[in-house]
Amino acid sequence: MMPAQMPDPVVPAGSLPGLAPLAGFPASTLTEQLKLAEMFSLRGSATPIELIHPSKRPFSLLQSEMADEDERRKRRREKNKVAAARCRNKKKERTDFLQKESERLELVNGELKAQIESLKQERQHLILMLNLHRPTCIVRTDSVQTPETEQNPLLQQLPDH
Repeated sequence: MMPAQMPDPVVPAGSLPGLAPLAGFPASTLTEQLKLAEMFSLRGSATPIELIHPSKRPFSLLQSEMADEDERRKRRREKNKVAAARCRNKKKERTDFLQKESERLELVNGELKAQIESLKQERQHLILMLNLHRPTCIVRTDSVQTPETEQNPLLQQLPDH
């Protein structure tokens, strides 16, 4: 026989001291009742006799407390579920924001690098124009008063033609 098909063994009278009134009940029922009795003994004043009769108040209290516990557990799980969803949404929003900000900064960086290149080319062009104009330029000594020892650093960069 499979364990589920086996009949519940019957506990003979007197085999469990102090539970003589429960003798003759199937073991599974007895086991359940012993568990209930243990729970009641932790809470206060239930006897095994009261557990046999489900219409007695302590058993209904137990059911009520178990239902309350289940209800609290359900509410706690629901609140946790909502909090977890809120946390996931916040994390996703933050990730999206950081991704967009990263893309924006990469574009700005690219534009700034292009501007640097453009300015470098413009500078080189201006230096070239200045060097080409230099031989034909007549500098008036009264308008420019720079010492002869001071040289223009821009003009030193390009070789004379």
